[in-house]
Amino acid sequence: MFRITFTASLLFAMSVMAITPNDAGAKNVGQGNGEQFITGGCVNDADCASACCTDASGIGVCSAEAAQFQNGKNGCGFVNTNAAATIAAAEAQVEEQGF
Repeated sequence: MFRITFTASLLFAMSVMAITPNDAGAKNVGQGNGEQFITGGCVNDADCASACCTDASGIGVCSAEAAQFQNGKNGCGFVNTNAAATIAAAEAQVEEQGF
C-alpha cells in the first residue's frame, strides 16, 4: 500500500511542478531569429523555431503548438514585459556555461 501511495504522491508532485526553460538554449533568448528549440527560454514567439513562446507562470518557454496548454502552460503568444532582465539573465547563464 505504501508503494502505491508514494508513487501516486510522486506523480502528483511532478505534475504540478513549474515548467522552467532549458538553460542549454540561453544563447537564443531574445535573439528573435527563430532558432530556440522547444523547452528553451523565450521572450516572444520570434525566438522560437516553433513560433510558439508560451507563458509558463510568467516565464517564456518555447513549445510545440500542439502542447501549448499542457503542464500549466497558457498558450502561444507570450510577450515578456520584463524582457531586458530575462535577456540579461540568459546572457549571464551563457557566460557561466562558457558556450
